[in-house]
Amino acid sequence: MTKLNSFCSEPNRRRTSLALSALTLLGAFVLVCAPPARAGDNAPDWMRAAACEKYPDPPKDAVAVVLLDDGQTTVKANGDIEYHIRRVYKLLRPEPRGDSYYNIAHVSFNNEMKIKFLKAWTIMPNGNEIEVKEKDFAEVSLTSFEVFSDAKAKLIKFPEANPGSVVGFEYIQTRRPFTLDQIWSFQEEVPVRRSRFTLSLPAGWEFTALWANHPEQKPEVTGSNTYVWEVLDSPAIELEPEMPPFTAVGVHMYVKFFPHDPNIRGKVTGSWKDIGAWDWSLIEPRRTVTPAIKEKVVELTSSLPNRAEKIKALAQFAQQQIRYAAIEIGIGGVQPHAAGDVFAHRYGDCKDKATLLNTMLQEIGVSSYNVIINTRRGVTRPEFPGHYFDHAILAIQLPDDVEEARFYAVIKHPTLGRLLFFDPTDERVPLGYLPSELQDSYGLVVTPQGGELVATPLLPPSTNRLLRTASLDLSAAGNLTGEIKEIRWGGPAEQSRSQLLELPPAKRSKVFEELLGSSLGNFTLTNATVGNLEKNDESLLLNYKFFAEGYAKRAGDLLVVRPRVVGQKGSSILSGKPRKYPIEFHEATRQDDQIEITLPSGYAVDELPEPVKAECAYGTYKSEVKVDGNKLHYNRTYEIRDIYVPTQKLAEVKDFFQQIAADEHSSAVLRRAN
Repeated sequence: MTKLNSFCSEPNRRRTSLALSALTLLGAFVLVCAPPARAGDNAPDWMRAAACEKYPDPPKDAVAVVLLDDGQTTVKANGDIEYHIRRVYKLLRPEPRGDSYYNIAHVSFNNEMKIKFLKAWTIMPNGNEIEVKEKDFAEVSLTSFEVFSDAKAKLIKFPEANPGSVVGFEYIQTRRPFTLDQIWSFQEEVPVRRSRFTLSLPAGWEFTALWANHPEQKPEVTGSNTYVWEVLDSPAIELEPEMPPFTAVGVHMYVKFFPHDPNIRGKVTGSWKDIGAWDWSLIEPRRTVTPAIKEKVVELTSSLPNRAEKIKALAQFAQQQIRYAAIEIGIGGVQPHAAGDVFAHRYGDCKDKATLLNTMLQEIGVSSYNVIINTRRGVTRPEFPGHYFDHAILAIQLPDDVEEARFYAVIKHPTLGRLLFFDPTDERVPLGYLPSELQDSYGLVVTPQGGELVATPLLPPSTNRLLRTASLDLSAAGNLTGEIKEIRWGGPAEQSRSQLLELPPAKRSKVFEELLGSSLGNFTLTNATVGNLEKNDESLLLNYKFFAEGYAKRAGDLLVVRPRVVGQKGSSILSGKPRKYPIEFHEATRQDDQIEITLPSGYAVDELPEPVKAECAYGTYKSEVKVDGNKLHYNRTYEIRDIYVPTQKLAEVKDFFQQIAADEHSSAVLRRAN
C-alpha cells in the first residue's frame, strides 16, 4: 500500500484520520450507493486469480485477508507520476461496529492528484459477480472543522460485502508531486497474501531504496528501467499495548527517484541539506514582519525584565491566541502562510504558528528555525533522507543571557548553540517542554544554509513528575476514608489536563472516579478539586476525598490491608502470549507515593511486607512499609529512564514489572489486641 504524505499535524489529542471520519459520517449513505448485480457484470481476470490464491490460516480475530495489494508507480520524463493500484480482500467476518475499512473502497484525491480510472467488484461465495463503476461512487470532501483543503474522496461500500465474499477495486491516479519519493507498505493490520510494488522510470533515471523491518530485497528487472518487489504471506500487525506506531514496526520500503533532467533535480531529496534548502525557499518569503506584528511584540514584551520572559510571552501568544485551523490547498500543504496573514486572522496550522512565532522572535533579537518532524517515532530514517514529515515546530536559539535551567527541551548544537524545541500547536505543553511523541526522535532544522537532521531530546524523569500524598483512616470494620493530594508536572500534568478540559466541569468527577476505580472496589468519591487547571506552566494540583467500604478484609481477629491504595505501576503489557514488538513507554517519568494510614484503635501490626527494590536497564522501583505508633507509612518511587525497549530485552523488563505487581498486591496484617 502506498503512503502519500500530508504535511501538517494537529495536536496529538486531536489527530484523526479524515478519510475514516468521512467513511463513518457517510456510512448510512454509502450503504445505498452500491448497485445490485446486473447482466454483464464481470470481475477482471487479475481479481479472479487473486481470489483463488491459497493463504496461511489467518488469526481467529482477523476480519479479512488482503489477497492482493499491487501498486505500479510510473514516472514520466517531466516528473509527473501515474499510480496504478489494485487491491483484493477476502472478507472473513463482520468488522466491528463503526470500524469500516475492508468492506469499503476508498480513494482520496485533490487538485494535484487526479483519478483517471476507478472500478470495484464483488465476487460472492456462490460465484456471482457485481461491478461498481466510478459513477456509482460517492464523492465527499475531507475538509473538517479544523482542516480546510481541496482533499476529497470517492468511496463506496462493496455490494454484498459479507463474510466469504471477495471484494476488490482498481484505480489510476496522476500526480505532479512536490518531491520525488514514496513509501510502499507490505504489511497491514490483517494478513497480506501478496504485496507487489512496481517502479517504472524514464530512461536515464535512477533510484535508491531502503527496507524497514525486513531484510533488503533486490528487485526483479522486468523491462526497460522497470523494477518489481514482491513479498508473500506477510502476517498481520497485531495490536499490542505500549507498542511503537504501526509505521515503525511494519514492513515497508522507502524509494527515491533521481531524474536525468537537471531542470527537475530541484525535486530530488538527495540529502537532508537539499530537503532543508527546498523548505527554506518556501518558508523564508513568509517571515516578513508587518507593522501590526511589530506593535503586538512591543505590547507583549516591553514591560518584561529579560529576554527569557519575552520569549515566554511570545510563545504563549502563538500557542494560545492563534487558533488551530489548516488551509491546505496545493502547495499550502507544505508551505506556511504569510506571518502577517496568520497574525491578522488569528488562525493557522502547525507550520503557520511556527512561522509566525519565528517572525515575532526576530523582533526581540532572538533567532529561531522551523523544524519539520514526524509525530510517529521511527518513521524518519537518518540514513535515508526524504520528506517523510507531518508536523512543524520551532527550534529557538537561546541567547547567552537566557539561563538554560528553566528550559528542559534543549540540545547543544555545534554551530547554532543552544536550541530550545517548542511546539506552538500543542496548547497543553508549555515552553521548556516538548510533547512526548516528539521526544527521542529526529527533526529537520531548516536554516538559510539548508537542512540538518538533529536528534530531539528525551526529557529526564525529573521533568515528568507525579507526587501523591495521602492521609487516610482505617476503621475496625475495614472501611478506609481520607484525602489524597497529587502534584503533577510535565507529562502527567499534560495528560490529566487534557482529560479534564475535554469534559464540562459538572462531569470532571469522572476522572477522579476512574482513577480510584482502577484500584478500589466499593468506594464513594466525596469531594474533588483541581488547581491550576488552565495554567499550563504551573503544576497541576488534584485533591480528592473518598470512602471505601470494606477496604481491609477481616479474618477473625485479623485485618488484612493493602498499603498501596491507589495508582498501579505493575503492567500487564508482557502477560499472555509472547510479544512480537518492542515496548515504547509514553515518556521518562518519576512518580512517588507517600501514604499514611491511621490504624484502628485496638489493633497492632502483626506482619508487614518486605521492602522491595527492583531495577532494570530502563527503570527502577523501590517501596517500603513502616509503622510509627498507630500509623502505617507506605513510601515508593517508580522511575522510567528510557522509553524504548527492544524485543531482546523484553524478558528483563517482564521480570521488573512482575516484581512491581507483586509488591502492589502485598498486604499488611493487623491483629486485634486481647
